[in-house]
Amino acid sequence: MIYTITFNPAVDLVIQVPNCQLGTLNRSMSEEYVAGGKGINMSVLLKRLGIDNIATGFLGGFSGEYIKEFLESEGINPRFISVEGTTRINVKIKGEVETEINAAGPTVDAEKFQRLMNYFEEVLQEGDVVFLAGNAAPGLDETSYVEIAKLCHARGVKLVLDTTKDSLLACLPYQPFIIKPNQHELEELFGVNIQTQDEIVHYALQLQKIGARNVLVSCGCEGAFLVSETGQVFTSNIPKGTLVNSVGAGDSMLAGFMAKFIETNDYRISLKQGAASGSATAFSVGIATRELIEELMPQIKIKEISRN
Repeated sequence: MIYTITFNPAVDLVIQVPNCQLGTLNRSMSEEYVAGGKGINMSVLLKRLGIDNIATGFLGGFSGEYIKEFLESEGINPRFISVEGTTRINVKIKGEVETEINAAGPTVDAEKFQRLMNYFEEVLQEGDVVFLAGNAAPGLDETSYVEIAKLCHARGVKLVLDTTKDSLLACLPYQPFIIKPNQHELEELFGVNIQTQDEIVHYALQLQKIGARNVLVSCGCEGAFLVSETGQVFTSNIPKGTLVNSVGAGDSMLAGFMAKFIETNDYRISLKQGAASGSATAFSVGIATRELIEELMPQIKIKEISRN
C-alpha cells in the first residue's frame, strides 16, 4: 500500500484583491478554498495517475472536515488522527503584490503522535511506500520524522522524504528511498551558493554518502537532476507553458516520479513523468490532471550525464 503523511495540513483561502490597502476595508473579487499540505498534494497527484493511496496525518475542526471531504471526493482514503483545535487556514492574497499569511496550526501532543505510530506499526509491510512531506506541526520536531524513518527502514518500506533541513538530515542515516531538495534547499543544506550543474551533482552525491538512496533536485526553469543509487545521473528539461501557480509543483514532481517508478522501476521514464507532473501543476490552478501530464510528456527530454 501507498501512504502519505502530512503533519500540518492546511486550507488555503486564495482571495483576489487587485488593490489591497493596509489599514482600510478591502473587498475581494473572488475567493477559492484549496485543501493543501505537501502530503495531501502528493495523494491527489498519485490518485489522478491511478495509484491508490491512504492519506494520514493530523486534522481538526471544520477545516479538517473540509480536507477529509475533498480527499474522499478524489477517491482517496483519509485516515487522519483527530486533534484539538482547528486545522490551519492560510490566507493567500493575490493582487499587484502577492501576500501570504500562513497560520501555525494546532498542536500535536505526544499521545496523538503515538496513535499515528501505532497505526503504522500495525499496517506497514515490506514493499509499502510512505511519503513523508512538509513541515512539522506545533508539538513535533525532527525526532517525529526520525521515528517514522526508523520504522520504515526496519520494515523494508520505501520512505519518500521531502522536508526541511534538520528533519531531512536527521533521517538520512535510515536510508530514505528518495529525497527531493530544490536547488535553494540544497544550498541551505551545505551552506553554499551553487553555480553549476557539476556542483548540483556533487552535493547530491554528498547526500547519498550520508544515507539517501536517490536524490531528485528540482531547479525550477532549469529542469531537474536525478542521482540514482545505480550510479546514474539524469537531467530533465521543462516543457513550454504559462506559469499559473508554483505551489505544489515540487510535490507533483516527486509523486509523479514515484507513481511511474512503482510501476516500472525505471529511473529514466520515472523522471520523465515526474518532470511532466511538476510542470503540469505549475501550469494549473491546483494539482494537475492526468490529461495535462500526458499532454506534456512528449516535450520532456531525459539525458544521462557522466560523473566526473
